[in-house]
Amino acid sequence: MVNAGGSEPGEPGYSLEAPVRDAFAPGGALSRAADQFMPRAGQTEMALAVARTIAHGGALVVEAGTGVGKTYSYLVPALLSGERVLLSTATKTLQDQLFGRDLPRLVEALGLPVRTALLKGRGSYLCLHRMELARHDANFPDRAALRSLAKIEEWSQVTRTGDLAELPGLDERSPLIPLVTSTRENCLGSDCPKFRSCHVNIARREALAADVVVINHHLFFADMAVRESGMAELLPTVRIAIFDEAHQLNETGVQFLGANLTTGQLLDFARDMLGAGLQFARGLVDWQTIVSQVERAARDLRLSVGKTTSNARLRWVDEAPEGVEPRAWREALDELHLACTHAIEGLATVSEMAPDFPRLQERATELAQRVERFGAKCEPAAVRWIDVGMQLRLVESPLDIAKAVQDKLLKTGSAEGSSRSWVFTSATLGDDARLSWFTEPCGLGEAEILRVDSPFDYRNQACVYVPRDIVKPNDAAHSGQVAAIAAEGARRLGGRTMVLTTTLRALRAIGEELQRRFEGAGEIEVLVQGQLPKRRLMERFREGGTQGRAGCVLVASASFWEGVDLPGDTLQLVVIDKLPFPPPGDPLVEARSQRLELQGRSSFNDYSIPEAAVALKQGAGRLIRRESDQGVLVVCDSRLATMGYGRRLMAALPPMLRLESRDDYLAALTRISTTSPAWT
Repeated sequence: MVNAGGSEPGEPGYSLEAPVRDAFAPGGALSRAADQFMPRAGQTEMALAVARTIAHGGALVVEAGTGVGKTYSYLVPALLSGERVLLSTATKTLQDQLFGRDLPRLVEALGLPVRTALLKGRGSYLCLHRMELARHDANFPDRAALRSLAKIEEWSQVTRTGDLAELPGLDERSPLIPLVTSTRENCLGSDCPKFRSCHVNIARREALAADVVVINHHLFFADMAVRESGMAELLPTVRIAIFDEAHQLNETGVQFLGANLTTGQLLDFARDMLGAGLQFARGLVDWQTIVSQVERAARDLRLSVGKTTSNARLRWVDEAPEGVEPRAWREALDELHLACTHAIEGLATVSEMAPDFPRLQERATELAQRVERFGAKCEPAAVRWIDVGMQLRLVESPLDIAKAVQDKLLKTGSAEGSSRSWVFTSATLGDDARLSWFTEPCGLGEAEILRVDSPFDYRNQACVYVPRDIVKPNDAAHSGQVAAIAAEGARRLGGRTMVLTTTLRALRAIGEELQRRFEGAGEIEVLVQGQLPKRRLMERFREGGTQGRAGCVLVASASFWEGVDLPGDTLQLVVIDKLPFPPPGDPLVEARSQRLELQGRSSFNDYSIPEAAVALKQGAGRLIRRESDQGVLVVCDSRLATMGYGRRLMAALPPMLRLESRDDYLAALTRISTTSPAWT
């Protein structure tokens, strides 16, 4: 599409700025698309920067504070460009929001003939073939799972997309999901009897025909690693790629650009092999023996680690992981390789009897190759470790995605690289002018940088309190004191409180103490991550004390630090248990720190503090989501007020009013509870 200036993208006369500026002006297209739209200088500034990048190519990194409206800032110029666009987000939730709400509103408001498509990973779509196999699976979980399968079968008759997100009441943790979805390993491809009606392939075809395609970071990097997700065909046809929630890019990317082997993968393979063998080639191969050998080898590999604490991450710098006897580890890997080899041989004898068998043989071969890789030395520029939990996970990972981004995306120095437009944006990308926390590991040192401040009046909307008399975070009494602070605030506010923890141990300790404090009183309900599905926790927290119900305190960790939007008076107190420094014993953290020290840099100043600053900003960002919100942030770590680096971390937070004493803290809570309009 030729733009209004009469030139093609990349040519001197090409400009998107005028139509973009018009869209954000009073009475423009945005006023028709957004409820109660108000022109914001920061939003327009970002939109114009995105427009310039689209017009002239290159990479743009934008940190846009909460409330800027960054979604419309990149969508408007992308849509007005008339070109094919790839939009990538970190979460399926934002994917669904972009595709189901934001894009349709803008397309209608701008009056553009734009075709949009949503593309997720395989695990999001119902696999019709595996659904049929599940009905005949001898190892099916239980009667409840059978009832759930019946509901899925009924839904399968009416769904157009096959997206499991459409299915109400399906718990994201359900053991049924792996049985009715496919993976790269077990998909039969064009040999599948359900290939023509396959939801994954239909979604890919629609993506190839669309003008705007919404994907997620996991899908993007999975394709970069194995060229299998359908992106291999899509990406070359797209000149503009925009990554929202870009702060997750590096950690998402390293998951896919290395290698991993899990006992779960082995057991899934064994289950699928047994199911297909008994259904299509019963009696032709001793399936029970071959499968038992794989399962036993997987269990023995786990047992070779010993009684290591669950959820532990063990360094692996020598022949075997830390604390694991090398000979036992070597023997377990050899037995596993032998079991995979026997599986390959057995499957080869029946390869022509059903399309399932050649694919299973490929899976067995790939598993055997992974075992060989982990039996050899680690790649020099990578780090290796094992995760010990319900299953064992062997991991070899690059330290960052910089080289992959430079070589495979930006293609620095090539004509193709200079003509493409890349936009990366998030509310939190670093705590320095160059946003080094994000740009260095992502290979974006040469990108244009733009920082747009939040339009919120933080000094009048929020305040921050650091208790000076609280014990140090490593003290056994710390979790109890955090719970006491949260309980006092929740009582004054009638709930409306979220406690964010940095460890699962603190999550359990604080959650249990709060539940003990409010047990039987009926005034406050304490919700703890892990006790209910995340979706249900959020639904109950949003309900709060409405309709005569008790108010809520939510104690959470990990994914609740970001991507949780609770505007209005739903959430008015956020309590963070301690400064979120990266765990020093983590092998990936250690390897990144060692690399910086070898470069003559300070790992604490250049890695640990920026990591903590970004995480702290993410956690604090849960508090104020709209211009009318009010709230208090409590950081239960006196180092924020007493240590020199505390000033740098405090500067990373929004400019909230600082409270100096417990009396000030209680007075602030009282003002919120009486809906006072300001702190000062």
